[in-house]
Amino acid sequence: MPGLVIVGAQWGDEGKGKVVDLLAEQADLVIRFQGGNNAGHTIVRDQEVFKFHLIPSGILYPGKICAIGNGVVVDPRVLTEEIAELHRRGIDISGLRISANAHLIMPYHKLLDQAGEARLGSLQIGTTRRGIGPCYADKAARLGIRMQDLLDEKILRKKIYAALEPKRLMLRPFAKDPQLDLHAMTEDYVQLGHRLEPHIADTAPIAWRTLDRGELVVFEGAQGTMLDIDHGTYPFVTSSNPVAGAACIGAGVGPRSIDEVWGIAKAYATRVGAGPFPTELEDALGEQIREAGGEFGTTTGRARRTGWLDLVALRYAGRVNGFTGLVITKLDVLTGIDPLHVAVRYLGPEGATFEEFPYHQSILHKARGDLVELPGWHEDISGARSIDDLPRNAQDYLDFISDFLGVPIVMVGVGPARDEMIWTGAAERVRPAAA
Repeated sequence: MPGLVIVGAQWGDEGKGKVVDLLAEQADLVIRFQGGNNAGHTIVRDQEVFKFHLIPSGILYPGKICAIGNGVVVDPRVLTEEIAELHRRGIDISGLRISANAHLIMPYHKLLDQAGEARLGSLQIGTTRRGIGPCYADKAARLGIRMQDLLDEKILRKKIYAALEPKRLMLRPFAKDPQLDLHAMTEDYVQLGHRLEPHIADTAPIAWRTLDRGELVVFEGAQGTMLDIDHGTYPFVTSSNPVAGAACIGAGVGPRSIDEVWGIAKAYATRVGAGPFPTELEDALGEQIREAGGEFGTTTGRARRTGWLDLVALRYAGRVNGFTGLVITKLDVLTGIDPLHVAVRYLGPEGATFEEFPYHQSILHKARGDLVELPGWHEDISGARSIDDLPRNAQDYLDFISDFLGVPIVMVGVGPARDEMIWTGAAERVRPAAA
């Protein structure tokens, strides 16, 4: 079982980093395949909290090969700061590799992102304003700067000049911003290149060789399926494809290299930024879930919107990704909420019902979840280490989800710590021997 893809099954923030960290213990390679530092993975290890934005979650294992694939867009300043912080905390980052073909976020990308959101006013998408979208746009327009360009000052200067030319009008409000000085920008990025050069590599062959040996490669996704630029709630989406199929493109491997796809979902739903959210709770219960779950962004600190578990969207995510397993995180957050509700279909305007996720945005924006009631539980479940340790109502809640989706649950989170993750029998094929 050499190729395992980990993707978000909702709107991001599902706990993918913790799952990858657990799987990385026996993985031979962890490779991030899309997104940028608009993502944030939080890992609790021995009461220490680590927050990653670009570096794959497996980096906490000494010498573990962790790669940033070609599909990721990299802010080199953020990456060097992240590396420096890990050095300060005594973490070995000798196994870090960065694809030479990964595209770079430049200062003008961030300025364009901020200006673009400001122009939209009340129609803002809710981007993190970190330049992710403009960077991917330049990549598609063949005006992108790549990691390998940092190693050749002459090429870098020419490429920055070429990328700036068609943006002169849009950047006019920032004409006096020192960040946009061609000479200063080139010098700055060359220096960043010197610091990152030991880690720059051709990462696709690393993945090929690992797979050829039959060793475990974990493909780490960022954001979530419902934020996918093709399959999400467009235009309230990210600028990349955080679905399983993109692992092949963003890491440089073929589809036959993927053996398993695990979707990560919370026991409830959250969303950051604008966009439709059919099961949203805009009341005291929603606030209770937000506080109990610590629902504030790792990267931005923004409060997340909260709601009941949306099985319509989750089943849609399962079909888009081809889930072979489902991980349910933060089940403990629902303790004490009785009854519980989950959405099994949508109710639209004029009494219309939708069993499947609607493609039309006008319908989706007006849809509300048709909820079924399930009994809750009041017992503390943080000490559970097997499914049988959970209260009967908690087990029934998980069974309802699995049966509705037709996907086995492979792991269940009952707290933030590493040992507060239950491995089910369905996960035995990849479970670490020590787990």
